[in-house]
Amino acid sequence: MRLCTIWKDECEQAAVVTRAGIVPVAAINVHLGKAWPDELCGLILQGISRNLLADAEQTPLKLDPKAVRFGPLYRHPRKILGIGLNYRDHAADLNAPYPTEPASFMKCDNTIIGPGDTIELPPQSERVTAEAEIGVIIGRQCRCVSEEQAPDYIAGYCLILDMTAEDILQKNPRFLTRSKNFDTFFSFGPELITVDEVPDVLKVKVGTYNNGRLHRENVVANMAFPPFYLVSFHSHVATMYPGDIISTGTPGAVVIGDGDVAECRIEGLGTLSNPVRRRPA
Repeated sequence: MRLCTIWKDECEQAAVVTRAGIVPVAAINVHLGKAWPDELCGLILQGISRNLLADAEQTPLKLDPKAVRFGPLYRHPRKILGIGLNYRDHAADLNAPYPTEPASFMKCDNTIIGPGDTIELPPQSERVTAEAEIGVIIGRQCRCVSEEQAPDYIAGYCLILDMTAEDILQKNPRFLTRSKNFDTFFSFGPELITVDEVPDVLKVKVGTYNNGRLHRENVVANMAFPPFYLVSFHSHVATMYPGDIISTGTPGAVVIGDGDVAECRIEGLGTLSNPVRRRPA
């Protein structure tokens, strides 16, 4: 099943992606007298049920995906965990030592934007990069779970563009939090793809694009620390909650400039695209 958040009636609301079109959850509730949460974070908290897809297919209102405006999947996850240098090739790009444990960092929800929203280059940085990544969305509370148990705690996957003020980071690795947390530095969506739609996540290919041109791509199997390992590892550090996001690392970071269009393309899962502009000082 695929879920999304769309702008409708001047607000962001959850919707179900069907073969016939996009069905707002609010329309399902009206048509069938149901009480599904009409925000995606609420659906995750409740536990995503395939009954919702069946209800969507019975609901007459079907919106053309080309005519809707997508929002970020949701606005306020409790945690956004990013993973640095998770592909061997990316570590080589930066002349950085290959990590022997996940190199994780935190992002704040002020960074969140959705598909088509503008990435703003801050005046403090002259070198910002965009990094395409596959995101893991936690579906239920977990603490100290094994790698084998991890799939049972995942709500689904999503596409991510994670931005970095690289010149700030290069001054001092202690500046990582600042370099990662400017407004608009985390785009995710347009869909949450449930685990059953991705038979083997290790075979998924992730690509970073800029202005329609491929910069770098790789398959998840070439990660040092694959998604299920990351869920398990971080659950031994801190309790993971529904809606928490793990951004699993990029095959390559591309420098973006004013007027560019950055993209994450993931084979079989979709495309996430954001225009770029320089924010005035």
